[in-house]
Amino acid sequence: MQRNICIVLGLIACFFSACKLDETPYSSIYTNTFYKTQEDAEAALAAVYSSLGDLYSGPSPLLIADFSGDQVYPRPVVGRDTYPLYSYDPAYTTVLSYSRGNESPLDLWTNCYKGIDRANWVIAKVPATNMDATRRSQIIAEAQFMRAFFHWMLTKNFGNVVVRTQPSESLDAAYAPKSDAKDVYARIYKDLDSAILFLPDYTAAWAKGRPSKQVAQALYAKAALYNGDWALSLQMAKAVLDSKRYTLMTDVRDVYDPAKEDLARVENMFAFEAESAQPVRSSQIMSLYGPVNSNAPAYGKTSYGSAFAYQSFFNSFDPKDTRRLLLDTSYIDRAGNVVHQASITPITKQGVLVKKYMDPNSVGGSHATNIPILRLADVYLIAAEAEARANGADAAAYDYINTVRHRAQLDDLTPGLSKDDFIKAVLQERSWELFAEADRWYDLTRTNTFLQVIPKAVNDVFPTRQPQAKHQYFPIPQQEINANPKLVQNDPWK
Repeated sequence: MQRNICIVLGLIACFFSACKLDETPYSSIYTNTFYKTQEDAEAALAAVYSSLGDLYSGPSPLLIADFSGDQVYPRPVVGRDTYPLYSYDPAYTTVLSYSRGNESPLDLWTNCYKGIDRANWVIAKVPATNMDATRRSQIIAEAQFMRAFFHWMLTKNFGNVVVRTQPSESLDAAYAPKSDAKDVYARIYKDLDSAILFLPDYTAAWAKGRPSKQVAQALYAKAALYNGDWALSLQMAKAVLDSKRYTLMTDVRDVYDPAKEDLARVENMFAFEAESAQPVRSSQIMSLYGPVNSNAPAYGKTSYGSAFAYQSFFNSFDPKDTRRLLLDTSYIDRAGNVVHQASITPITKQGVLVKKYMDPNSVGGSHATNIPILRLADVYLIAAEAEARANGADAAAYDYINTVRHRAQLDDLTPGLSKDDFIKAVLQERSWELFAEADRWYDLTRTNTFLQVIPKAVNDVFPTRQPQAKHQYFPIPQQEINANPKLVQNDPWK
């Protein structure tokens, strides 16, 4: 086809250490003349990963999910308060009018489909590239993993979505209807089946920002859990654990220490690899969770006091749980004074600080703390839930959850629980383990418990929260429906 198709690469240099692309960033690439060499293929793959950078540097995946849940909440500025109050609509007008487009479901939608299209070009064109055969297969597998990841991100947020497996070579090809969620998951499984065949096992040299075979299995396990495929989820989670390629760090706080990020990849399997200095990517999440007025050097050089944990969530921890050390009700200011909870934030006397994204060496609002996407602790808890759902609360299910509890310095879970009570305990363990990592909201929506849980997660900032059944999924952005005549809004939002 003679049409010139432009693929905007954005930031392709330095985002991943294994990409040796720091010498020549491309502004545009044409399918007629590109994909000829290994360097071309690596650049096209870097563009796929750049979409992940676009997504998390916002960071819409964290904010729209976490602010909707029962663990953390924002300072009630226009745009962010639409999530705890469920006041958004398909136009997302409030969010966008406050210049928070990179914190909205629209940002998530557009960046995921951008990443999918870039992955489709790689999958379609790289097989004919003249290059090392092993690396060619790996590049295609990485693109398949990323296409699966982006489709999973879309379906867990929007439900039924458009599945795209071909590059956008014409405007007509962009017009497509939604697929049922079960068909989206079938596509995710197919991509991950292919990716697993050619992705390498985890090694420290490979791991920075790239999926290993075990990362693909972990995503497979989590996607299957969300889709109710318990046996498949358990199979994939066990494959990760049985490989023994990854291990839990002794101190959970080390997972989030930017000075230990290389060591932490033995648990932090796949993450947004943030760096605080240009030209690589960072995120604004640190500056949101730090205290107001940039007054706490341990948190970072610039922070705004824009997000906190609910007091009720902090109170839910066993005092001996080491994960509670990732929350705090006081901080040390620049003069060395202890600032207690009542003075942490001007909006409430119950502000609890989140310490997962601290970086004392941050540059402005940019930090080098990696944002977890898939962690080994998550895999253990996936295995515990899938085992219980498939086979009951047996010894294996207890072993999985107790592994995570022991790292947190907690005793074994109460023995002899019923299947339902055990699953409730796993979901609670997931809440304590994975808070502020864009996980809890999806546990509540996939189990359809958000209508019961959310009204109890209130404080003096948000004293009333009343989600409706339609809030299980976000509405498809209206501008996307306007642009695609075959795309229709989710039924509850029509």
